[in-house]
Amino acid sequence: MSHFYFDIWDGETFVVDEEGLDLASQRAAEVEAALSLADVAKQLEPFASSDGLAINVRDASGPVLRAKFVRERVQPIN
Repeated sequence: MSHFYFDIWDGETFVVDEEGLDLASQRAAEVEAALSLADVAKQLEPFASSDGLAINVRDASGPVLRAKFVRERVQPIN
């Protein structure tokens, strides 16, 4: 088991996770980050800016990974 922290950046505010989670592996931390990011993204207003929405995962040694949400508006082709 490893202890991972999931810090959230919403483009304006950085929220540091001071509790973290005990997870079986780095892969489990990747899955948790992706699920958490999807949950945060669902709470966005429909046309709100999501620039920089990310979850930074770290362990006792430092940064492990960053999961980013990218939303791109596409113009319809006429």
